[in-house]
Amino acid sequence: MADHDGPRRALIVGAGAGLSAAVARKLRARGAAIALAARNTDKLAGLCRELSASAHTCNAASHDDVSALFTDLDRDFGAPDFVLYNPSHRVQGPLVELDPGEVEKALMVTAFGGFLVAREAVRRMLEAGGGAVFFTGASASVKGYPRSAPFAMGKFALRGLAQSMARELQPRNIHVAHFVIDGAIENPARARMAPPDNPDSLLKPDAIADTMMAVLDQHRSAWSWEIELRPWVERF
Repeated sequence: MADHDGPRRALIVGAGAGLSAAVARKLRARGAAIALAARNTDKLAGLCRELSASAHTCNAASHDDVSALFTDLDRDFGAPDFVLYNPSHRVQGPLVELDPGEVEKALMVTAFGGFLVAREAVRRMLEAGGGAVFFTGASASVKGYPRSAPFAMGKFALRGLAQSMARELQPRNIHVAHFVIDGAIENPARARMAPPDNPDSLLKPDAIADTMMAVLDQHRSAWSWEIELRPWVERF
């Protein structure tokens, strides 16, 4: 993306008030038009007003919903040249007690949805001659935890998708990057959990967004496909 003026149209799937909002603000400040997609768009009303963004109802795990999302964008917004895939569905519990239906949903939202969104976005980016697709990963992308098998399964799969896409598509001028967020992201509820003498124990959404913008600015002669971020106190 560093070979031109940057994204003109950005799509964020799994949008909300945290990391995705921080990324949307950074992109809007650079002049990009913003489209926000989520299962529940009511929560996006304030952010849409702030950024003059459009909101789109979409279940990322549904082929029909994702196809309809991109059809709507083609008609009313234009093909995005930047996409951030941010949804996940977390299921926790002892392995033998997990509900198979909920596990299936976790895999569909976290990983299969990433494939569906990327497939539609890349089709358009190939025609346009370039673009960028970013994925939000987690600690579970690279290490499984007790009682959290579904989340690890989904995030491992999403990481595999990102790596495969990078190897296939970066030679065709599409920057694919996966961000391992190794720690808890700050939000109003979690901020109360941080020790008063160590507020930097939680990742700041704006700081993560700054890193994403730095990766977006990379020259294609030295693209990163994966970046790992953690608070300075987080254990490896």
